[in-house]
Amino acid sequence: MSDPPFSGWPQTAIEFFEGLELDNCKTFWLDHKDVYEQDVKAPMLALLGELTDEFGEPRLFRPYRDVRFSRDKTPYKTSIAAMIGTGYVGLSARGLEVGAGFHQMSAGQLDRYRAAVAADRSGAQLERVVRELRAVDIEVRSFDELKTAPRRYPKEHPRIELLRYKGVVAMRSWPPGPWLASAEAKRRIEEFLHTAAPLVDWLTTHVGADEGS
Repeated sequence: MSDPPFSGWPQTAIEFFEGLELDNCKTFWLDHKDVYEQDVKAPMLALLGELTDEFGEPRLFRPYRDVRFSRDKTPYKTSIAAMIGTGYVGLSARGLEVGAGFHQMSAGQLDRYRAAVAADRSGAQLERVVRELRAVDIEVRSFDELKTAPRRYPKEHPRIELLRYKGVVAMRSWPPGPWLASAEAKRRIEEFLHTAAPLVDWLTTHVGADEGS
């Protein structure tokens, strides 16, 4: 017997995360674990199974926070998230979030990235990709960037914003709505990953894999 197809996340999935944000403790988790397993995790696994062939191997993140070096000792993440190839899918009380790109780069990747950004042809290609993504309301950003130009690059470089990045990701999010409990959720994710593909292709060509992986 085959697994049921992905048909979205029910409203109870959003309500689960709303409750967890208010009461992030083991008691709440255990009392509502069946909701997490059936209405949060199971749809995510079904989605990943359907996306794997086209977008790459999935990796579901653990629901438990690493609190060893954090002042925040709440034990559970208030979202469920997974990687699918170089793509990202996350669900929380705020809705659905998707992303694609290289979140963090190693020293070697950064060297190759900056050289490609600075080069006339490849740099202009990336600039065009970023402009086209932003034109269709897809955010392109870095979660970590230098405050000034990297060493050996001029502060007046025409692509200084991109040179300061330590990673590059395209992102889009949607607040909860009736569509989330249907296959429309999968359609939006697929559409985003297809639209963001030129960014991933540029990074794969000019930056490549982390040499330490």
